[in-house]
Amino acid sequence: MTYTTQLDAAKKKIITKEMKCVAEKEHMAPELLCEKIAAGRVVIPANIMHTSLSPEGVGEGLRTKINVNLGISKDCYNIDAEMKKVQVAVDMKAEAIMDLSNYGKTRAFREAVVNTAPCMIGSVPMYDCVGMLDKELKDITEDEFLKVIEQHAKDGVDFITVHVGLTRALAEKVKDSRRITHIVSRGGSLLFAWMLANNKENPLTSQFDQILDICEKYDVTLSLGDACRPGSIHDATDTLQIQELINLAALSQRAYAHNVQVMIEGPGHVAIDDIEANMLLEKRLCNHAPFYVLGPIVTDIAPGYDHITSAIGASIAASKGADFICYVTPAEHLRLPDLEDMKEGIIAAKIAAHVGDIAKGIPGAIERDHAMSRARFDLDWNTMFELAIDSEKPKAYRANSQPIEEDSCTMCGKMCSMRTVKKVLHGDDVNLM
Repeated sequence: MTYTTQLDAAKKKIITKEMKCVAEKEHMAPELLCEKIAAGRVVIPANIMHTSLSPEGVGEGLRTKINVNLGISKDCYNIDAEMKKVQVAVDMKAEAIMDLSNYGKTRAFREAVVNTAPCMIGSVPMYDCVGMLDKELKDITEDEFLKVIEQHAKDGVDFITVHVGLTRALAEKVKDSRRITHIVSRGGSLLFAWMLANNKENPLTSQFDQILDICEKYDVTLSLGDACRPGSIHDATDTLQIQELINLAALSQRAYAHNVQVMIEGPGHVAIDDIEANMLLEKRLCNHAPFYVLGPIVTDIAPGYDHITSAIGASIAASKGADFICYVTPAEHLRLPDLEDMKEGIIAAKIAAHVGDIAKGIPGAIERDHAMSRARFDLDWNTMFELAIDSEKPKAYRANSQPIEEDSCTMCGKMCSMRTVKKVLHGDDVNLM
């Protein structure tokens, strides 16, 4: 029996090699994974052109995955630096990389990323339109937008973000809204400008069926972008955001009927007490489709530390059902992240994902914490380093400040509680002098 996409195969109860690989990684029966894909609750982004891919699943009952954004820009056009970031992201075991390049001829870079990285690769074709077509935004035609999308699919990206929920009617409401930050989505702002300049409907929305044809042909997963995501906690969970989510829910069902896998993108900047409601809304409105969140960032006043404000929000989001976390770096809102910013963002996102997995009861998640606790009680430093999300920093801290007693650290020395209790339990003398 033949199939066109992972979703088509799952509907036909065909277990693909990608499903077998993901099931093994997730310690899940392939048959159960296949059922979840068939129900639209799990996706395996796996473009048929991405031959170096080691597939990952995103969705219900699976480990929370993280995505790393990178790419070339006009002000920081350095392909070598971005390729180094790609390798570091792969080495740090990020499950996905999104190429957000937005300047010049980006295809060579995109192809290099696809050929280099075994993780899922995503892109936002909207960012590439001006450079690829050598045309001003307002002069691009509907068919030309499709041309760029198909090129990205041919180049092997596993998922693409398309801001199809921002309709012309919703764009008019944005103009009159009481939002502080209006539209902070880059792709959404470009489409907003195009619609108003051309007095037409969103070209991605009006040509959604043609986009589905392209995605089915290459098995590209759609990540339905939230053009109206809040860029400030003031704007969170307002009528613009919810109306767009309702639009995306309807479009996700059209994609499902077309055998195209779908994720839904979510906020954004959200006050901490609103996060659970946002997760619930997406799951109920969008038939439990995988939810891909940027943060959420829980306060607007910590520039330079938004990897922390994001990790706080992402931990709660993941614990309440978010399936995929887009990392945020300390450079958010300030500049293109450098390599160290990227590393900090990845670690923060991995911590948040793991916190969420503990709450969701993902097999093996809490066991790792228990193993760390045992290693701490045993004062087994090497095992602690092996179990740590980031082993480099704790190793460096330990090496930088050596204690007199090996079974302690320079914080407590011989007064280490673990050392004292172990000696008592083993019947040894507790000598602190």
